[in-house]
Amino acid sequence: MNELVLGVASAFWLGILTSVSPCPLATNIAAVTYISKNIVHANLVLRAGIFYTAGRMLAYAALGFLIITSLLGIPAVAQFLQHYMNKLLGPVLIIAGLFLLNIISMNLSGIVLSASKQKQLAQSGTIAGPFALGFIFALSFCPVSAALFFGSLIPLSLSNALGASLPFLYGLGTGVPVLIFAVAIACGVQSLSRWFHAVERIEYYTRRITGGIFLLVGAYYTWMHLIIPLAR
Repeated sequence: MNELVLGVASAFWLGILTSVSPCPLATNIAAVTYISKNIVHANLVLRAGIFYTAGRMLAYAALGFLIITSLLGIPAVAQFLQHYMNKLLGPVLIIAGLFLLNIISMNLSGIVLSASKQKQLAQSGTIAGPFALGFIFALSFCPVSAALFFGSLIPLSLSNALGASLPFLYGLGTGVPVLIFAVAIACGVQSLSRWFHAVERIEYYTRRITGGIFLLVGAYYTWMHLIIPLAR
């Protein structure tokens, strides 16, 4: 039971941390603001924000579900993971922690939309436009979001009894901060930039705390499942 609760909480927290990381956060706020630019009624702004958020959530959830079910659906891979997952988890968490602490980095191109295409989707006047924009932006991984998704969520899901359900919780976590900003814009909050900088400061510390935890847990798994067995 404790393992299941920890898996649920971890997946949800990783989703929130992904959404408030600098690259996704700036993209989310810019997109929601852009979507609401030419919308007069607050309820329509909120609706557009909800569907943009739903697009992001579905992208993360579907991608994670496909990766996990594909890996576990191949008998040879499933057997390999069953025997070696604990050995692999330590180094993977250490690498993810190093990314979160900005000790190592890499360039990721992701999916890039032209400015005109972004404008066309954002201001299409239908719910499909914001939904598609959120879905596509979610797949535009930056180093931090890639480390959290591929380096943390996927290994966590592979080693947890809930398995492919965790990406849906992760997707839900990514949607919470975006939805808060959509509600703020719909309510006419004028000091949104102050909110943005406050979230940036919070993210700076939470990302480093999470990175430190990843390093400690990764070191523990490496010691218990790699170093000690090799020393015997």
